[in-house]
Amino acid sequence: MDDVEIGEILLPGDEATQTKREKSVRSKFWPTMKRAARYVPFSRDVVAAYYCATDPATPARVRGVLLAALGYFVLPIDVVPDFLAVVGFTDDVAVLAAAFRMIQTHIKDRHYEAADEALAADPATAEATTSDGSRP
Repeated sequence: MDDVEIGEILLPGDEATQTKREKSVRSKFWPTMKRAARYVPFSRDVVAAYYCATDPATPARVRGVLLAALGYFVLPIDVVPDFLAVVGFTDDVAVLAAAFRMIQTHIKDRHYEAADEALAADPATAEATTSDGSRP
């Protein structure tokens, strides 16, 4: 996957596109996260990004970039199919990492705190990462 493809994936889109993406992300995020948690080395950041993307206080452009990346993450069909276990999430990780680099200053402590609570509340994802992002 080259930078042009990732750049195209991360376009924030207009308001209608963001609304559509947000609906998709909200409905598919947690089931996908539960499947991917053991393969995504920065699960805490992904969950914090979810909370940042759904936070009305987050600027529209940042929400758009995050919703685009998270939308790609939850899509059942992408460049490398997710059912291929470890290899299947590598393209998702690349897109998410690019998005994080673009907007990292907008993910606030409150988003990480919400992520920590969510990960601690769900044993399927909590066992994949600890609150500091490392593996137990």
